[in-house]
Amino acid sequence: MSSTLVAQASAAIALFSTQTIAFAPSHTSLFSRHASPQQQQQHHEITPQSSSSTTSLNMESCGFGKLDIDENAPRSLPPFESWCAENGVQKMDGVELYSEDGMDYQAVTTVDIPAGSTVMYIPAELCLHSSSLEQELCAMSPTVQQAADTLTKIGSGNSIPDFYIWLKLLIEYEKEDQSFYFPYLDSFPRLYFNAASMTDFCYECLPPLVFSLSRMERVKLENFQQVLQKVDLVSAFNKQNMPLLKWAFNAVYTRAYADKEGQGSDITLTPMADMFNHGTDTEVEVYFDEGGNGMAYTTVDVPANSPLRISYGCPTNPSFLFARYGFMDDTSPATFCKMMDIPKTPENVDMGMDFSKMLFYHDTGDISQEVMDVVLYAKVLANIKYSPEVGDVKQQFYDAHMQGDEATKAAIHEAYRFETISAIKRHVDTFMEQLIALEGKSEGKSFEEHPRLPVILHHNQFVKETFSKVKQNLDGAVAEMGGPANGGGDQWGGDEWNGGEWPAEEYNQEYAYME
Repeated sequence: MSSTLVAQASAAIALFSTQTIAFAPSHTSLFSRHASPQQQQQHHEITPQSSSSTTSLNMESCGFGKLDIDENAPRSLPPFESWCAENGVQKMDGVELYSEDGMDYQAVTTVDIPAGSTVMYIPAELCLHSSSLEQELCAMSPTVQQAADTLTKIGSGNSIPDFYIWLKLLIEYEKEDQSFYFPYLDSFPRLYFNAASMTDFCYECLPPLVFSLSRMERVKLENFQQVLQKVDLVSAFNKQNMPLLKWAFNAVYTRAYADKEGQGSDITLTPMADMFNHGTDTEVEVYFDEGGNGMAYTTVDVPANSPLRISYGCPTNPSFLFARYGFMDDTSPATFCKMMDIPKTPENVDMGMDFSKMLFYHDTGDISQEVMDVVLYAKVLANIKYSPEVGDVKQQFYDAHMQGDEATKAAIHEAYRFETISAIKRHVDTFMEQLIALEGKSEGKSFEEHPRLPVILHHNQFVKETFSKVKQNLDGAVAEMGGPANGGGDQWGGDEWNGGEWPAEEYNQEYAYME
């Protein structure tokens, strides 16, 4: 990347940084549905005004007019906070919403908070639970169930809970200021930097893994729009209103909580509790009691003037965070190694094939053991010619791994260390070439015309820095071993390796690490 482009991207990132990280809760299944006994004993800081689930809601018209979802429209937070207070949301004294620019907000504390303290309470009536919305919407029109059935037929059945909330937002949007939820919707961000918001040019600048993840997000939106045509609860105009459809989609996928115990069976939009920022190190978790009331509690002692953060997803998978939420987490300790030409077989998974395990570490360039194991098993040993004297080395390595026979594993690793490191190095070299080619696409492009480009460049630079350090380590290791003649020991038949270059990585394969 040229120094000029780096400087421009850095300046733009500084401008956009808070916008890309204040979208609030994770849509991954990280949160408990029910409180533990210990958590139930910690509700002394906030006592719900009513122990029943019959909180009285202020259903008066809001009187604000039509909701403006233009990307440049400001978020309206003061009316939202008043609306929350009037309808039973409670916060611990000292828990505030903070913004540096008046556009992007996050929850912080101005007082010391001990671990295990309940810092926020949201009555169930205010929460938009997908399970409740299913009943409400299907009762309004049979076309809702028909749309859900179609999602199942086209392979998107797991996104039906999200669809119900998305549809609810569209319906409430059309009510304008007569919607009870108007102050809540008016507090949502308008400008997003995630996959669903990207232009076709943005996609051209994405590395293969984040391109694949981003494409999956866009397909979900396309599926939603397809089945929406069956629903008679939304106007014909808004069924084709892509800015509106994207805005509602982003609101759901960047703000909704998933039920951990139900593995996503219930998705919930939770006013005020969706203002927690993401952090690799977190201070807060959110859960729902049996009545559906939302609560947030601290998991560690939190000093005054600190952010209150949750996890949006695995910190070692920044590409997912970027695709889903539209930000780059610079605190990520590592990134997935981007090997996407290895089929996801049960055996490869047993060896450690997983986004969160096959890692390159950003600060040191270290390679996780799972990368070494999977590459040796799925690449190197898969190309070993069978020898009656040695036997099936690949099977021996697999058996040793499954049985915890570290001595045998270590011996096979040592025998094929050069081949394993060489295979990883070829992958790294190829990927680095791809990153350099992607940098060229962005040369001369205006950040005003392409506002998401700085975040894309930031993501790509993080990956490039990581891979550069890995490459430096690999180059040194190969040089120390002195070349192919040093690879492969006689005991394990290393001299039988058939050599040759591994084919260039084909990153667009459908089986590539998709969960």
